[in-house]
Amino acid sequence: MTSDTSAARALDERALPQGRGPLAAIDMGSNSFRLEIAQLQHGHYRRIAYLKETVRLGAGLDELGVLSEEAMQRGLDCLARFAQRLRGHVPGLVRAVATQTLREASNRDTFLAQAQSVLGLPIEVISGREEARLIYAGVTRLQPSDAPRLVVDIGGRSTEMILGRGRVPLRAESFQVGSVSLSMKYFGDGRFTEAAFRAAQVAAGAELEEALETFAPAYWTAALGSSGTMSAVSQLLAANGVTDGRVTPDALRWLMEQCLQAGSVERLALPGLKEDRRAVIAGGLALLYTLVAHFSIAELMPVRGALRQGVIFDLDERLRAAADERGGHDMRDLSVQELQRRFAVDLPQARRVQALAEAFHATAQPHAPLEARRELAWAGALHEVGMSISHHDHHRHSAYLIEHADAPGFSQSQQHRLAELVLAQRGGLRKVQSSLADLAFAWQALCLRLAIIVCHARDEVDTQALSLRCSGADATLQVPPDWARAHPRTLHLLGEEAAAWQRAGPLRLELSR
Repeated sequence: MTSDTSAARALDERALPQGRGPLAAIDMGSNSFRLEIAQLQHGHYRRIAYLKETVRLGAGLDELGVLSEEAMQRGLDCLARFAQRLRGHVPGLVRAVATQTLREASNRDTFLAQAQSVLGLPIEVISGREEARLIYAGVTRLQPSDAPRLVVDIGGRSTEMILGRGRVPLRAESFQVGSVSLSMKYFGDGRFTEAAFRAAQVAAGAELEEALETFAPAYWTAALGSSGTMSAVSQLLAANGVTDGRVTPDALRWLMEQCLQAGSVERLALPGLKEDRRAVIAGGLALLYTLVAHFSIAELMPVRGALRQGVIFDLDERLRAAADERGGHDMRDLSVQELQRRFAVDLPQARRVQALAEAFHATAQPHAPLEARRELAWAGALHEVGMSISHHDHHRHSAYLIEHADAPGFSQSQQHRLAELVLAQRGGLRKVQSSLADLAFAWQALCLRLAIIVCHARDEVDTQALSLRCSGADATLQVPPDWARAHPRTLHLLGEEAAAWQRAGPLRLELSR
């Protein structure tokens, strides 16, 4: 299981004093890993430190989606150096995200377990659309404008396109094509040929063709390019006096002609060409040219903002929301509300279950991290989304929807954990046996199950009538005699629940009357 463990979920308001220090973001991309540390004060962004290492994680992914030992070791070595730089930094002020290569890798769990141990922090694998949302946040906060804009970010194995106005992303998509993947497939022998450039452009066009209408020029007035490939090409054009850094179709054709004249990666000698970009420049050029040609982009302007800045801005909003500061909001709360609306959740019942589960958890696990408490609240809010598909086995449908829905703000890792928690809401426990090995998860599951049982009649309940106590792995549900006499059917179900935990759970549940 790749979700964050209770030890790693360090976002706890007790660790976040007033006037908190700098925030940090780690972007584990397919080509490079980046660490950025910045201070946000009164809406102003000030970079304190920036580290970048060319790891080529994506180059270690084979045709079966298996990440090589060598690529994983390069990543671990880099993260060890990042951990050194972050020593003494409050864990709750750091967020690490991983992108396309780890979305694809079939053995990502193996790598993530080692990487989280080396880094000492949880690593969130984010979806392509979440990556696009965060890229847009980074760009628009650093270069604000109310004009409708297209933002393009070419990474090592994916390309994100976002259409937005102001700070609001209106459409966001991620496509599985990037500078590393195209370079490996069409320029892997190090030679530059016209046939290779044509083939790479056709492949890129096939991937992007479905977006031609979505991101048509009629919807935007300016096109912006962010991140590594765009920055490298922009610098090359400026260093050679071709443009002032703007990327145009003519300028890209000039660069591709220089590659063809050189004939190979080794012989390409251009002012401004950095060594870490040499091996992937051809794939990046082919992809950029396909984008500007297909989407009628006359000029693509380079911008400073990128994924890592978006992660920092998003983390800042989460922290301000947790501290109940004015203007703070957590995008995940909005996503939960949208999922409730989309799947026609019974809101009064969701609120009852959520409130009671939180009350049980507060007495049983009073020192639980904030993220653990928030996850339980979200699980309570969403536990019946599967009812929109079928009442039969609705917990399984709920788990599937939560894991696979687009939910801005959530990482794939956290969506998986929520899905497991919702799957555990009823029935036998063996289906989530591996997740229950994490005792923090086990307590969340127990509290959710008990709340659903007590609220099964779908009537209002007194959240103070029952309380859950913890002693090691022993859970005791305090049931007042008067309440027991008034609710015999609920008491029967609670007895069956205690038996279920005795059979298969890591916790032991007893009813005390």
